[in-house]
Amino acid sequence: MANDPNLPQNGSSNLVEVLEKVLDKGVVIAGDIRVGIADVELLSIKIRLIVASVDKAKEIGLDWWETDPYLTSRATENKMNQQKDLESENQELLNKIEALESKINANELSQDTKVEEPATAKNGGQKDEAKGEGKDN
Repeated sequence: MANDPNLPQNGSSNLVEVLEKVLDKGVVIAGDIRVGIADVELLSIKIRLIVASVDKAKEIGLDWWETDPYLTSRATENKMNQQKDLESENQELLNKIEALESKINANELSQDTKVEEPATAKNGGQKDEAKGEGKDN
């Protein structure tokens, strides 16, 4: 019986195995605490605890520690790069807006400077016959 593989050999090795499984699979502990008096809720606390390895956390989409500026200098660098990208994109958009406004203003100026044709040039110098003011017959 002492050599049975199903029986634990050492308490610390069991702890290591359990910890390895927990970190590999991950464990979620959730709980809600509500404090109230006479059906009036005074305090509500929602607790969500995830115990997992860093690899497992990244696999499920948890990587907030990589973007927290208090935990890593890389987050500060990323934030600065994002700021520079936004500033350059903003400048590009401003340049495009200026170019479009210039085209619109140029188009308006060209329409304002067009000379309208006189009314007599449109109908060949004849008066409008529909009003009965045509040539003498």
